[in-house]
Amino acid sequence: MKPSKIAVNVVVALIALIWLVPTYLIVVNAFTPAKEYTGSPSWWFASADIFSNIKAAFAGANVGAGMLNSLLYAVVGGVIAVLAAALGAFAVTVIPVKRPAIWFWVIFIGTVLPLQTFLAPLFNGYAALSLYDTQYGMILIYAALAVPFAFFVNRNFMLTIPKEVSEAARLDGAGWLSMLVRVHLPLAKGALVAAFIFQFTWIWNDLLFGITLSISPNVRPVMATLADLSGSYSTVGPPVILAGAIVASLPTIVIFFAAQRFFVNSLRLTS
Repeated sequence: MKPSKIAVNVVVALIALIWLVPTYLIVVNAFTPAKEYTGSPSWWFASADIFSNIKAAFAGANVGAGMLNSLLYAVVGGVIAVLAAALGAFAVTVIPVKRPAIWFWVIFIGTVLPLQTFLAPLFNGYAALSLYDTQYGMILIYAALAVPFAFFVNRNFMLTIPKEVSEAARLDGAGWLSMLVRVHLPLAKGALVAAFIFQFTWIWNDLLFGITLSISPNVRPVMATLADLSGSYSTVGPPVILAGAIVASLPTIVIFFAAQRFFVNSLRLTS
């Protein structure tokens, strides 16, 4: 093996090791009994008391209810966003609309603007429309904010479908809706799943809108409930917070590995 290649491998291994250190510390300290935590991070497993810490996290901040809320928002919001994005991608790539590039940028610019710019008008609008602290309101905002990137992924894929496919379908008498349902959506299945994975992960990990637009335990997503748990820092202790964070991270890890092939393909589509 060439020295340059060895050097690259060593650098990559070191970067990976540095990246894994915080994750390792989170797992190790989540096993530390809350009463025995001294304030300094442990570098080795002191005990196997993570289950009592998980129990304290679920009891202290309704982490279980938060996970159910996040599952609802991530699944429903992600599905709505991906389907809406597929419709938009089909319109700008297959249907002969005027100025498709302008429509693309009008939709995609939603990923460029900082999310903090939406907070004040969203809070005022939600309060005026009685959407504040409701599950409907949370699904609405998550679905809307997830559309632009899902649109980007689906549009990039549909551009790779040969135009002859659409022309053949038109010659066979298929209308636009029939072409979408029977031709393009089946072909774009990989892109649809990949976009859903991205949006599921983003919605699940969101904290900003969770703490801004909700307050009730039966509405708040899991990351907001974990923020509440860390707010009672002196009561439960960091090991409890870390144990809750590990449990809250499991669904995104599971869905990523379950559909890893689609995730990797999506990176090729967006490159």
